[in-house]
Amino acid sequence: MYSGIIQGTYPIEQLVKGDDLISYSVRLPSHLLDNVQLGASIAIDGVCQTVAKIDGDALWFDAMAETLRVTNMGDLREGTPVHVERSLKMGDENGGHEISGHIDCTLDVVDVKDTGDNYVITFGFNDSVAPYLFNKGFAAISGASLTVSDLDKEKQTFSVWLIPETLRLTKFGSLQIGDKVNFEIERKTQTIVDTVERLLAEKGLI
Repeated sequence: MYSGIIQGTYPIEQLVKGDDLISYSVRLPSHLLDNVQLGASIAIDGVCQTVAKIDGDALWFDAMAETLRVTNMGDLREGTPVHVERSLKMGDENGGHEISGHIDCTLDVVDVKDTGDNYVITFGFNDSVAPYLFNKGFAAISGASLTVSDLDKEKQTFSVWLIPETLRLTKFGSLQIGDKVNFEIERKTQTIVDTVERLLAEKGLI
């Protein structure tokens, strides 16, 4: 489980492509390597990944076929920056919201505005996630816990407004129109919406 509070952005150091598998490494600072072990779960751009190899201060991960299908990890290249978050430990403060690291789909960046005082990124979404989005609700974008704003269900877009500290810790300031980001539905919202819809359907009300 993760909080969506990004702990740093680091480049892919090495990457090896197979037919349905990508193996890649990320070199991390010492504070993110504390007590790391083989099999540990670490969120890479919001994707829950398992540490497959430890090579000094570089950690290796494998992205399997299903991960490549659902996420944007098939676009990774050496030098690509990725968000990193270690999994939460019992008793840790959660300053964002509960994130599983199980990506539902990718979203396209459709607009970026930097007014000097505000930095706003707008994403397009599809019908599959529309029921779970509402203004002021949570959105996990490339692993970052963000707040949905300016939701337009007709245009199928919503925006996030980013503070300077978020821009400093993440790669959001380098996103461009057409880029794809990983998106995870907020699970509590999904549970409530799906349960209500199921109960209404059972009663023949929808």
